[in-house]
Amino acid sequence: MRPGAPNPHSKPPPSRLRFLLLIIFSTSTFFPPLPPLTPPLPIPNNIHHHQQHLSLSTSTSTSTATTATQTTLNNIFFAIASSASSYPRRTPFLSLWYDPNTTRARLFLDKPPTNTGPTPLLPYLISADTSRFPYSYPRGHRSAIRGARVVKEAFDFNHHTNANANHNDDDQIRWYVFGDDDTVFFPHNLARVLTKYDHNKWYYIGSISESFEQNLRMTFGMAYGGGGFAISSSLAMALSKVLDSCLMRYPHLYGSDHRISSCLSELGVHLTLEPGFHQLDVRGDLFGLLATHPLSPLLSLHHLEIVDPIFPKKNQTEAVQHLYKAARVDPGRVLQQTVCYDLSSNLTVSVAWGYAVQVFEGNLLLPDVLASLRTFTPWRRRGKNMASQYVIDTREYPLDPCQRPVVFFLEDVASGTGRVWSRYRRHRTKGCPGIDAIENLNDVRVFSKKLLQDVDKVMAPRRECCDIIHPFNKSMVIDIRRCGFDELIAMNA
Repeated sequence: MRPGAPNPHSKPPPSRLRFLLLIIFSTSTFFPPLPPLTPPLPIPNNIHHHQQHLSLSTSTSTSTATTATQTTLNNIFFAIASSASSYPRRTPFLSLWYDPNTTRARLFLDKPPTNTGPTPLLPYLISADTSRFPYSYPRGHRSAIRGARVVKEAFDFNHHTNANANHNDDDQIRWYVFGDDDTVFFPHNLARVLTKYDHNKWYYIGSISESFEQNLRMTFGMAYGGGGFAISSSLAMALSKVLDSCLMRYPHLYGSDHRISSCLSELGVHLTLEPGFHQLDVRGDLFGLLATHPLSPLLSLHHLEIVDPIFPKKNQTEAVQHLYKAARVDPGRVLQQTVCYDLSSNLTVSVAWGYAVQVFEGNLLLPDVLASLRTFTPWRRRGKNMASQYVIDTREYPLDPCQRPVVFFLEDVASGTGRVWSRYRRHRTKGCPGIDAIENLNDVRVFSKKLLQDVDKVMAPRRECCDIIHPFNKSMVIDIRRCGFDELIAMNA
């Protein structure tokens, strides 16, 4: 049975006529020849997304969360550690996710901005003096103490501001999210993920580093501050009362996040892992990591200033802005990996939505496709066994460019009436003959429905399936859909 074939208990597959119509529209009316990148055009209403392979047991379920318990952006307060010297160059990153009309946030600075410099994009607060706290980490910086106290200052600021205000529950801050001024957040995904958790209970939510050595030097129970982390409002209240006394016991630690983790440990709270937060403690090319994102919403990216641009022929800022074009169209789907197989052409195709499509020759088993190609290098270059330096699944990146997958990077994205299309252009490698089956392939077009994940799907996610629509020559069309009840993602399923 081919990949994407319906389960006997599922609804019938789309007719061959509907496949033909999709190809005709996508290759003529809907997709003109590739122009220079322009603002996306809306999808015409006469483009029909083909029928999904579903059975009654996989139909959309009603979320267990009621409207009253849904966390929205209005319930989240972003507290961003910054400085008067760093925020001007980080403004392009901040402007991607901060919206003064929808985002509640403050920038915490060490001193007021200069009169000659730019005005901070975010409203700002000046942190209190921390000279009374000891700091003894060699080669470290005392700003780590100020960064840790942002947790207390953020809670105290909101508690004082809202003390005499009459707010209903929809306006109350339920979560405090902390990050650096070079942390790129994806706020809508954060709101969806935090809905899983009860803010009235004590939650400390984040992720560890990708680097084994970094975790070993710090702790495997710490949420890294650059990747960002969230603390429930009830826990923030308790932590704000004890943080200063706790900081006196940890002068020997390096960073602010390690201090916060230590103080939370004294309160008896452990880290709840959410893999969508990304510290990105690696160097070089992030392609292997981004093309194999975990099966959870993308929440943050860090260190984008010091790694290679994530798209070719763009600088760091332009590249992340390009990714954010996709995130604005379908935030829940961005970087989500979907894998489909083409038995007739002997191809394995991996779609990291909104970023890149990889085409491999032959039948790659799904676990191998889900492991990250080691296009990146360790944060600290020590030892010969590169694979042992990460806490994620990785596989070797071939030294010979001709043995690597053929890659297509995001060119454009658009949406209309709940449907989304994205287009990916081939990244040519000089001197490689390529794969015969896709010798003339220039671009890949991907159709999908907007990913509207309810709480149940976020709590128990399932990877989606996809179909490669034949025939293809210069352009391949891929349709992403929900998998059937017992459908397998494999070439020989």
